[in-house]
Amino acid sequence: MLLQRIGNRGIRLGTLFERAAARHPANVLILDHDLDIAPGLGRRATVAEVADLVDDFASRLWAARVRPGDRVVIYKSDGFDITLLACATARVGAVPVLLSPKLDGGTVTELVRRTDRPYLVTDQAKLEEELPDSVVGLASAVLLTSGTHPAATPLADFEGVDRVAPVTMPPEHPTLITHTSGTTGTPKLAVHTGRTLQARYRPQASVVGPLVRGRETIAMHVSFVHSRLFTALAISLHRGFPVVVLADSDPAHVGDLFAQLRPGILEAHPNSFMKWEELADDPRRPLSNVKLYSSTFDAIHPRTVRRLLAATDRRAPVFGQLYGQSEIGPAVVRSFSRRRPEEADGRCVGMPFPGMTDVRVVSRNGRPPSKDNPGFIEVKSDGRIVTYLGEQERYDKQLSDGGWWRMGDVGYRTKWGCLHLLDREVDVIEGFGSTLAAEDRLFARLDDLAEVIIIPGADGTAVPVVCTKDDVPLDLDAWRSAAEGLPPMADPVQWRLADLPQTATTKIKRLELARVLTNQGG
Repeated sequence: MLLQRIGNRGIRLGTLFERAAARHPANVLILDHDLDIAPGLGRRATVAEVADLVDDFASRLWAARVRPGDRVVIYKSDGFDITLLACATARVGAVPVLLSPKLDGGTVTELVRRTDRPYLVTDQAKLEEELPDSVVGLASAVLLTSGTHPAATPLADFEGVDRVAPVTMPPEHPTLITHTSGTTGTPKLAVHTGRTLQARYRPQASVVGPLVRGRETIAMHVSFVHSRLFTALAISLHRGFPVVVLADSDPAHVGDLFAQLRPGILEAHPNSFMKWEELADDPRRPLSNVKLYSSTFDAIHPRTVRRLLAATDRRAPVFGQLYGQSEIGPAVVRSFSRRRPEEADGRCVGMPFPGMTDVRVVSRNGRPPSKDNPGFIEVKSDGRIVTYLGEQERYDKQLSDGGWWRMGDVGYRTKWGCLHLLDREVDVIEGFGSTLAAEDRLFARLDDLAEVIIIPGADGTAVPVVCTKDDVPLDLDAWRSAAEGLPPMADPVQWRLADLPQTATTKIKRLELARVLTNQGG
């Protein structure tokens, strides 16, 4: 019965805000930035006003001759209007292709080429400063969210056009295309259908229900081009939660905002939560009302979990961790409370969702997977994407008989069935053990660490790249004490956190970082 109720609400992008407004018309959405497509809307709007904005821009896209089945690449300066334009695109039956504003112009041009003459929605700044002139010839038309350009048509030109009814596409039809993190090279284009997005919505909604009984304000800092944002929005809007959307994760900015709004739920990337640890010491106590912290994408360091849980005054706060991937959605879940012992294993990422996902670990060398001999992690879920656009062979290589999807990670399962994530396949340093577990240990022992990434050096030696809070010089005596008992490593290399190569979801690009260090001779 629960799944039936969840399914009836659904995550259909084109009518998401419209259906939410019908249930909770006075609910509000609060932004920390202005929208390029509607600067006059301000930073606080009702869900009904946002639904009208989506309807307006869907009609403008229709007037620009966007039709059902067309692909619309959205690559513009960062902002929540990326998400709203995706909903507007889906509303006319077209397929939004979301590209991170952090991608460079050359990568975007390749992905536009792979998308096969899509409409390109961008802005003057991106066209003039980042995209090469050749991208215009790869698009059916170029539409601008702001500014002007001789090779493009501003969407403002279509203001006031007649509204058009939403188009309903079959659930098996592509409804959204996002890109993978690109940690191992050029991002792949992941194709989601209405059915696969719905399958991702169900397990996440089933977790939130028991944890959050009443009405809470939810604050989100999630990449505007990631599929996770759409499921988080659907769950929140259907339940009538006031939604705060952040584009800026700077702790000083976030502290000011949270001190005023006192959110009860926080949804963010693991690296954002790491930056927000310092809010635990803010005398205004901006985290004091948080009931649920929710993190997807990667396992999070135990130190961060402990500090954030200690920062709230709620009686039984929970830190919920979902392990998954762009291609598969959430696969396993684990929750943490204040009762978690300090020495608890941070590599334990949880259990599958009963009846919705499954996980197995396959041997890499004929020996049973274990902590000392991790195997390949594979997941089965109806939320799996249906292909990589233009790269079907690459997609097929990750899919095995029975619908099992190779995650690209290594780990093992305990006798209780809990999945332990030890490393990415490409990041394994033979003979070192889990680099992620070592990073957890270092974080637990060094409060001044803002980031630590252990990567292979040119000779195969493990090299720790460290970032400190406020970029203060690393205390080498404290480092040596913290590193006692860990496998041998080279001397630490200190970087500024802002200089680390990152993906759209703030993951560190470890392979790129390793290449840079090798080229520098460090």
